Order: sequence, then C-alpha cells, then structure tokens
Amino acid sequence: MREPAWRREGEEPDYRFSLANERTFLAWIRTALALLAGGVLLDQFSTKLQPAFAVVLLATLLCVLAAALCGIAYGRWRANEIAMRHRRRLPHTMGLAVLSVSILFVAVLIAALMFFR
Repeated sequence: MREPAWRREGEEPDYRFSLANERTFLAWIRTALALLAGGVLLDQFSTKLQPAFAVVLLATLLCVLAAALCGIAYGRWRANEIAMRHRRRLPHTMGLAVLSVSILFVAVLIAALMFFR
C-alpha cells in the first residue's frame, strides 16, 4: 500500500504523540467491536424480549453504529495526525457525542423492552 500524500506534508511528529494517537484509534475500534458483539448477541440470544422486530431493529442499530464508529475513528486518527504534522490544534470531533447519545438511546430502548415484556 502506498503512503498517502498527507503523510509527506509538514514535519514528522514526535513518535510518542503518534503512538498515543494510534492507541486512541485502537480504543475506538475496541468500542466498535464491543457494539458489534452486543448487536450479534442481542440478535442471537434475546429469546425473552418482544416484539422480535424491535429486537432485530436494535441489534441492527448497534451493528450500524459499530460500522460508523470505525469510520469516525479513522477520520479522527487521520485529522489528528495531519494537525500534529502542521503544529495545529487537534480538531474537535462530534464522535463522542454521537456515540454517547446513540448508546443512551439503545440502552433506554432495551430497558423498555425488558420492562414491558
């Protein structure tokens, strides 16, 4: 795989900051994997929750959120690397808000399904 053009711009950042950025990226990916596992678990093993359509919808929502989080993680990692290369402030991301609100929404819906079964 060839090196992207943005990696040839600016100056090489201190490797410690690049590695910290990479660890953050991997934490986001672990979170996405956990959401994906939760979606699969909900779909495959939630025999007591009804209606089944709502359970499948929530499981699908978790899987879609996991996929979106992977894209957000890469975009955040890349934007941070570019900012460090040009000695700029790290960019703001809406990823944390999107993740928090989405998980809150799914958690409330699952709690409602459990309470009203």
